[in-house]
Amino acid sequence: MSRARFASSVFLLSALLALLLGLVALPDWAAPLRPFWLALVLVYWLLEAPDHVGLGAAFVLGMAADLVFGTLLGEHALRLLVLAFIVQRFRPRLRFFRIGQQALAVCALLINDRIVSVAIRVFLGEGLPPPAFWYSPISGLLLWPFVVIAIDLARQRGRHAT
Repeated sequence: MSRARFASSVFLLSALLALLLGLVALPDWAAPLRPFWLALVLVYWLLEAPDHVGLGAAFVLGMAADLVFGTLLGEHALRLLVLAFIVQRFRPRLRFFRIGQQALAVCALLINDRIVSVAIRVFLGEGLPPPAFWYSPISGLLLWPFVVIAIDLARQRGRHAT
């Protein structure tokens, strides 16, 4: 298997896992802490393999998330497109941050994603979300190092297997 094909398969598997993790039922008290798994996976791939993953992949992932989660068609697509654009714009800086600094940058990206989500909700007339809505970026901040390690390990194992 070629390197490009392997990278694509690991990307697809990680995106599928992120979609499945987004569907996992959580207790009411833990639901606001659910990280935006797709955003975490997308940011990883935008930083590590920008030749394979870009705005098109962000749009397709977002549309898939809209269909899987049953949200407004295009909501996740817009959110992930904005996120992907920002990551691509600042990739040269973000790529060489230490993992802790990257986690803070990812938290800022996830807060921006929440702002876009609130703007969509307000535009639709749904009103402002509860304060617990803003907890998710914190869990993304805490999980970022584990996401990086997990996907890096999957990529390294695949390189040695081919």
